[in-house]
Amino acid sequence: MERKHRTKLRRRYGAALKSARLICLEIADEYGFMDPELVRLLESRVTPHLR
Repeated sequence: MERKHRTKLRRRYGAALKSARLICLEIADEYGFMDPELVRLLESRVTPHLR
């Protein structure tokens, strides 16, 4: 998700997302399905947010 996506979600579903935590990973939407570089980025950016 990029910041522009987070902003759109908050505008559209603000009330429903009030208690939700939205994390912006700043990964551009330019990768193909299961692209190894995308997988690497996701692993490195998501892991710190997992409990």
